[in-house]
Amino acid sequence: MSINSPRAAVLALHWQINVIKPDGFFGGMLAEPVARSGVVARATDFHESAAAAGASVFFTRFTVPEGEGELVRNTAFMQAVADAQLSFRPAAPGTALIPEMAAGATTVDNQKLSGLAGNDLAARLTEQGIDTLYLTGVATNLTVEQTARHGTDLGFTVHVVTDCVTAASDDFHLAALNSLDLTTAGNRTAEEALAAIRASSPAA
Repeated sequence: MSINSPRAAVLALHWQINVIKPDGFFGGMLAEPVARSGVVARATDFHESAAAAGASVFFTRFTVPEGEGELVRNTAFMQAVADAQLSFRPAAPGTALIPEMAAGATTVDNQKLSGLAGNDLAARLTEQGIDTLYLTGVATNLTVEQTARHGTDLGFTVHVVTDCVTAASDDFHLAALNSLDLTTAGNRTAEEALAAIRASSPAA
């Protein structure tokens, strides 16, 4: 398999100030468990290593443009962000990627919990010949789980990178991972994912 004709990509989901920093909209729920888990450093290393091995890395951002775009207020989550939509404008400070991951990032915005909904990302991946996705992000039981199931239903081979995701509680995190190991192509550690990406490189 040639990475020059890409087959694998990393989807880095919701690594935003609003999601994981103390001053972000969801900071009260997620900032402490994210910091305690050490996931930011691990995911940053994984993203950089995967890119160096030839994989495409796409960062998804949850945004709410004026007029609300494709936001639908059909869940408590969507109602909450709709009510606070000024904090989620594309140029709002909290919408930005965290500084640890912002440099040179390729970003894709939407108003959905799945990183593959309400945008052209799935089509772009298919056009590039990508059929395998490795997911990182916060939270495991929210955008990661939703994207993993969605990507699987779209026909992608999906792996959640277990040491590059976390949630508001260990119980939520582990329950989601246990479910996803059955409903996707199986969970992988960062080491396992990188080994697979490197093995598909032209030099392998």
